[in-house]
Amino acid sequence: MREMAERFARAACGGTFDMLHKGHKTLLRKAFQISEKVLIGLTTDEFVKKLRKSHPVAPYEERLKELKEFLKSEGLLERAEIIPLSDPYGPIVWDGLVDAIVVSQETAPRAEEINKIRQKRGLKPLKIIAIDMVLARDRRPISTTRIRAGEIDREGRILHYTPAITPTKRLQRLPSPPQTTQNAHPITPSNS
Repeated sequence: MREMAERFARAACGGTFDMLHKGHKTLLRKAFQISEKVLIGLTTDEFVKKLRKSHPVAPYEERLKELKEFLKSEGLLERAEIIPLSDPYGPIVWDGLVDAIVVSQETAPRAEEINKIRQKRGLKPLKIIAIDMVLARDRRPISTTRIRAGEIDREGRILHYTPAITPTKRLQRLPSPPQTTQNAHPITPSNS
């Protein structure tokens, strides 16, 4: 028998949602799957500047429009409350009406921080629902950085191959030239 997923009255999620992609959509769908209402924090332009992203980010109004269009296409817009997010935590550190937070594995530590702040303020901790990173076809996470770099599209299809840099693939030393001894002579046609 299949276990019923836990349901919440109100969940939260947040992000920049720039170049809305498959990973963002998976996170948003999960939030609506587990909750009747979803509070979505969308980073403001001022907060984006503080984040010092390594790529340009679309303006707030453009990101908001794209987010609303996606939610509408999924039939979820009426269940969403989208608010400007001007700090890493948003109102969920003082809003006692939120029951759960949906995050990626990458941002799960931030959810733990939020729960510590809530507990200090006498609020119950949020249930943390962490989803796996959504992978592109090259088995690396889909990200706006990769999309803006032209490596992948918003669905994770490869556009331009860029090898992953891992600790074992960082700058590898070239082999040293062969050592010669003092008695060694190069082989030339005259002494062979």
